[in-house]
Amino acid sequence: MHPRSGAALLFDIDGTLADTDPLHLEAFNRTFEPYGHHFDKARFALELQGKANEAIARRFVPDLSPEQQMAVMAGKEQLFRDLAGTEIHAVPGLFELLDLADASGLPMAAVTNAPRANASLILDGLCIRDRFRALVIGDELAHGKPHPLPYLEGLRLLGADAGLSVAFEDSRTGIASATGAGLRTIGIRTSLAHPDMIAAGASMSADRYDDEALLRFIAAIVERLEVVASS
Repeated sequence: MHPRSGAALLFDIDGTLADTDPLHLEAFNRTFEPYGHHFDKARFALELQGKANEAIARRFVPDLSPEQQMAVMAGKEQLFRDLAGTEIHAVPGLFELLDLADASGLPMAAVTNAPRANASLILDGLCIRDRFRALVIGDELAHGKPHPLPYLEGLRLLGADAGLSVAFEDSRTGIASATGAGLRTIGIRTSLAHPDMIAAGASMSADRYDDEALLRFIAAIVERLEVVASS
């Protein structure tokens, strides 16, 4: 089936395609405990989740030089990759939704603030790299999330219209980026609760991709496109 004109699905990676947040939490704690910081799940969701490494380093190791800060963050990311090597699991229902998108002619992009090595590890670990027409890395752009640029770039690469497309996110930072780009956003509740996601700007939230309300949301988009195509 040909891609449907203007419509697309855009996904964050960490905590959205795969429930990797517990691994990031462990890696952050191992990395920052020597500097006097410890994070529980709530603090992780508020202060770390979805944020760019440069911003995290400036906040939590401000006395280090920029080069030393990024060395600390590089060590954290390597530790995450070591932990994730055998522990990557898709959010339930993901593969079925990807199949639905392909069958409906909806192109997809992955949009992340994670380093490219992390993104590749997760996409390859789930064997879904080829499902995405575009991969956008926030650190490789002039601005990462929460700036809208990563999602605007994803839309550009897909030739998609924000008003016809949907983003999936798990963090406040990511929701701000997606909604700032004009996308309706569905929150995936791997870390944040429903009220937090709605307060951040999500249109709805779900624990998993086979949630009935989520599937109805996507089916309504496909139905509207079919009406437009036949008119």
